[in-house]
Amino acid sequence: MLTVALPKGALLKDSISLLQSVGLDFSAFLDSGNRQLQIQDPTGKAQALLVRTHDVPVYVEYGQAQLGIAGYDVLREKKPQVAHLIDLGYGRCRMSVAVKASSPYRSAVELPTNSRVASKFVHCAREYFDSIDLPVEIVPLYGSVELGPITGMSEAIVDLVSTGRTLRENGLIEIETLYESTARLIAHPLSYRLNTDNLSEIIEKIRSNTLAAV
Repeated sequence: MLTVALPKGALLKDSISLLQSVGLDFSAFLDSGNRQLQIQDPTGKAQALLVRTHDVPVYVEYGQAQLGIAGYDVLREKKPQVAHLIDLGYGRCRMSVAVKASSPYRSAVELPTNSRVASKFVHCAREYFDSIDLPVEIVPLYGSVELGPITGMSEAIVDLVSTGRTLRENGLIEIETLYESTARLIAHPLSYRLNTDNLSEIIEKIRSNTLAAV
């Protein structure tokens, strides 16, 4: 049976709508009373797993799901061994460097050498600062990274930004964009090559519907 890993949170509603458009209905995950983490499509053709966003590529890489939907930010951070198939176009946001509005720094290269930069995207942050040849200390935080500059623990943060409202309400401003992120369709490489559970038909339907929505 085809198994799809779906991300909890902001991408879930659009992901379920996309799959409904190709004949797979996992809308039960949107029911407020639902506590199930694994459900079957009513037709019995497929099942879905509801997992944390950062865990989607793990389930796909290890073959517990043949398909998955994950943000590009997660794929950039984790670099999983999965097949990258389609930019789905929704869940648009950006990975940015931000500092306190009162900070004298207005671009990343202005940050002092060996500054502290707080982020839950440790590898992306390290990769970026290495690319501009600026030695910094990356401080891993997995909660509200905005508190880094507010408390003085870090000079800057690297984090996902959508509307920018959270930054503004906490007195922070963006000074650099690393990359744009959207939802992506990924597949288990071997399942994709072998066309397990008729994967290619579902993928082409998703591709057609995604292109039609542009």
